Amino acid sequence: MADPLPKTLSLNVGNLMADRLGGEYGVAPEAIERWQPRAEAALKAVQTTRGQGWLGWMDLPTQPDSLLDDIEETVRTIRDRYDAFVLLGIGGSALGPICVNEALHPLRYNELPRSKRGGPRMYFEDNIDPERMAALRDVVDFNDACFNVITKSGGTAETMSQYLIVRDALAHKPRWQDQMIATTSGTKGLLLDIARIEGLKTFTIPDGVGGRFSELCPVGLLAAAVGGADIRALLKGAADMDARCAIPDLWKNPALLEAVLMGIASAEMGRNIHVMMPYADSLRLVADWFVQLWAESLGKRESRAGSIVNAGQTPVKALGVTDQHSQLQLYSEGPFDKVVTMIKVESFRDETLIPAAPDSYPDDVKFLGGLTHGRLIEAERFGTEYALTSALRMNQTITLPEVNEYTLGQLLYFFEMTTAYMGELLDVDAFNQPGVEASKIATYAKLGHPSGKYAAARAELAAAPEEKARYII
Repeated sequence: MADPLPKTLSLNVGNLMADRLGGEYGVAPEAIERWQPRAEAALKAVQTTRGQGWLGWMDLPTQPDSLLDDIEETVRTIRDRYDAFVLLGIGGSALGPICVNEALHPLRYNELPRSKRGGPRMYFEDNIDPERMAALRDVVDFNDACFNVITKSGGTAETMSQYLIVRDALAHKPRWQDQMIATTSGTKGLLLDIARIEGLKTFTIPDGVGGRFSELCPVGLLAAAVGGADIRALLKGAADMDARCAIPDLWKNPALLEAVLMGIASAEMGRNIHVMMPYADSLRLVADWFVQLWAESLGKRESRAGSIVNAGQTPVKALGVTDQHSQLQLYSEGPFDKVVTMIKVESFRDETLIPAAPDSYPDDVKFLGGLTHGRLIEAERFGTEYALTSALRMNQTITLPEVNEYTLGQLLYFFEMTTAYMGELLDVDAFNQPGVEASKIATYAKLGHPSGKYAAARAELAAAPEEKARYII
């Protein structure tokens, strides 16, 4: 008997449409017709240049077996030998690995005994708060840990400062290099040079893959496999979504349809805030990953032609049902400037039965007896959908049959493809980040980086007027 077809992600956009919300508050059919030529051009631009330039991430779902074999062989050693695995990275080098491990692990994974985990405890050091490394050393024996330092260029100050701290802590050991893996460019860069000098095991970030699109290369696959994930199923989910997102028919291509609807919502209807609201703790950090993907890719001052456009929806992360009690009031009755995207899980990996309450308890409590938390959380999500729609607020729902490697691969790749199409529709470069680079230049100039390329910034900072005391209270 043939294997059953894998369960697939679905997208319900009905609550974005004018026939549900009315012409003033929803997307009208004629608006979609107006955008149809732009959608066709966006599809062609992405699909005919796939794999080229910064679209190299589109090739990631079909990784060579040799790479996957190498990752899996390396991971067997890590899982057998070490008590902890520590990822050193920031931005796209960390957010993808964090969200995938959070999604696929038991929610209290690090607190489980080794017999239940089956592998090392997992830590993701994605910030440089001065207290953070000390806190890590309180719970991790560096001599019994494997470290994965991730930066494509090796010039990321945050990550390389962490690397230097760990190297210094391990340098007393004759083969400290066995505990360090570098994931970086395969052709150039400071970390590649250091890895060669030190003799570190390396994995390669392909040249055409930017950080926020890198989860399906060794940046994310190594950590996922260390955590016990089936990385081949993750890639299979992405590959199957890739095929769906190449279909020319707008109403059969979920990423292209989503990009068109978000383009209309933001460019024509003033819906410039996009709330990502998963209704599952396992998907909580998918919202964090989405925030970087959407903000860094689409928040651009200039169009490709150089016109000032100040484009982009502002992404906001929320968690159902937690943020029903902190944000929903604003979404239901505040400005008409938001689209709310809920992520629904049909079948959770575990279930909790709510026991019956004593007869003396009030009916408002007793009615819960016999229900499950799965049923309750879906009722809560439905309630949010109902409240938003009744208030004429744009909302949509992405449904995962369950959370596993295959469906997670679909979800991440769907968001990546939507971002690529949205960049084309807005006519912005979705793959650069000049605003981030400006921040880096100012940071390095402030620290006195000796390179001549920061000289102008150092001079500009030195000439800046001092902060007026009357503004500091």
